[in-house]
Amino acid sequence: MLTTPQDSLDPKELEELIISIQKGNIERYAFIVRAFQTPIYRYCYRLLENKQDAEDAVQDVLVKGYQSIHQYKPQMHFSAWLYRIAYHHCLNLLRRRRLQKRVMSIFKPDFMSASPEQELDDRLFNPSLSAALAQLSLEERNMLILRVFEEKTYAEISEILGVSPNALTKRMNRIKRKVQEAMKLEEEIRWNEPQSAMNTKI
Repeated sequence: MLTTPQDSLDPKELEELIISIQKGNIERYAFIVRAFQTPIYRYCYRLLENKQDAEDAVQDVLVKGYQSIHQYKPQMHFSAWLYRIAYHHCLNLLRRRRLQKRVMSIFKPDFMSASPEQELDDRLFNPSLSAALAQLSLEERNMLILRVFEEKTYAEISEILGVSPNALTKRMNRIKRKVQEAMKLEEEIRWNEPQSAMNTKI
């Protein structure tokens, strides 16, 4: 039984908690906030590479989660559902940031800094891996972050991105080949691959 917001939540407790919130016990959403604010912040930071933006984003994501919690269905893992909200929120922020930089480049073409995506690469990875990741799209980089850094299973990533397991496996293999071919060193990145890509725990 839950007693404080700091309590860890097992899947059964989490589902019971969500049902309680959906029935009107809104104060219990504090448990959700305490359980997910750190991992969601970490995920947003890795995508946005800006502390303030990530802090703002995690608040927005958790508010959106609260506002939409009646739309959540237990057929989907709640963590994946919340990460999907975070992904689309950060994607919109990055698109707006990219558009702003494009507009600013008209006025100050000689003083533009590196793109947010390149800055993210430089911060999170070594130079050779950063160069390899520059060849990936934002969506591909997001898949890599979810798999390598957030250690999400293929099943969870499939739910977060709304991609079928088969399509996801093909995309991940393609991303892996792109990075390895660019780096020429398979040992540079830990992929956490299971023996069977889809034989993982949720």
